[in-house]
Amino acid sequence: MKTTMYQKLQRVHFVPILMALMLSACGLVSAKPYPVSDHSDGSRFYNRDGSDKGLSDISRFLWESLWNESEWPEALANPPAPPIPDRVEQGIHTTHINHATVLIQVGGLNILTDPIWSERASPVTFAGPKRIRPPGVAISDLPEIDLILISHNHYDHLDTETLKQLRQRQNKEPVIVSGLGNAALLRSIGYEQAIELDWRDSTAVENATVHFVECQHRSARGVFDQMRTLWGSFVVETSEGNIYFAGDTGYSPHFKEQGERFGSFALSIIPIGAYEPRWFMQDIHLNPKEAVQAHIDLNSNQSVGMHFGVFQLTWEPVNQPLVDLDTALRDAEIDAESFWALEPGQARTISR
Repeated sequence: MKTTMYQKLQRVHFVPILMALMLSACGLVSAKPYPVSDHSDGSRFYNRDGSDKGLSDISRFLWESLWNESEWPEALANPPAPPIPDRVEQGIHTTHINHATVLIQVGGLNILTDPIWSERASPVTFAGPKRIRPPGVAISDLPEIDLILISHNHYDHLDTETLKQLRQRQNKEPVIVSGLGNAALLRSIGYEQAIELDWRDSTAVENATVHFVECQHRSARGVFDQMRTLWGSFVVETSEGNIYFAGDTGYSPHFKEQGERFGSFALSIIPIGAYEPRWFMQDIHLNPKEAVQAHIDLNSNQSVGMHFGVFQLTWEPVNQPLVDLDTALRDAEIDAESFWALEPGQARTISR
């Protein structure tokens, strides 16, 4: 059955009201002032080029979504998923789980990005964007996780229920790294050693170095905490090469700057979905053509697409990101095998 107008109203219109009522005064943001920088005034954060959309733009987008977004199916099935190794010592083993959740196994380290296993990307269980396909891997089938990367605090990227389950399933606390202002929330759900970083900061995790780097996005978990925590991308330096996890981002010179700074990437994980309408999404979400340009700018040997085909957040049809990615790769004369778009549960290994 296709999406009904009632379901659209429930997903698009009701959730922002709930966020305002439930989360505006939850105290999830640290009271400690941030360093003043080219992207912070000490209390809020900004994109360096000034790109941002205000609450009036958000309201317009949500209202227009009621009649402009494409119909998505209620459910899609996943292909069978191969078993996941406990550890990988040689090469980089990548499993696309769903949305922006990717399991990266490299140098004996198990890394999980923006994990979400919840049915909805929402603060509540009865409203908000609902998944149309299950995660490609069950939480119970995961190996022990050593490192969790959280790119920003939106509900489809920082899912507290999933993070609680991940913490409870293993005795050893995973290292969890996010941007400034997020540690208080993460500590409140069991991650006592949560690390928060500013852009250009780094931390060592076992035999890897984790860098938090600039991207172009925004943050909020309610109406009154807009831009109060820092968003970003990650670079993980490993013995098998550099790995880039973009999180959510619009296209900007930061891709080329990071390609120049780090030289090249053995693997880049880049969003390809949730990009229409462009008047609203261009500042904060890549479309597939821009994702291919990011692949080029980063000097990426291999890229994998994410952030598509699970939660309907924007207007394009469910399969449009895959169609547009194929077109963008052909137009750029790039071999399609250099930029994978994997089904949930599918895995690939990169060998040096």
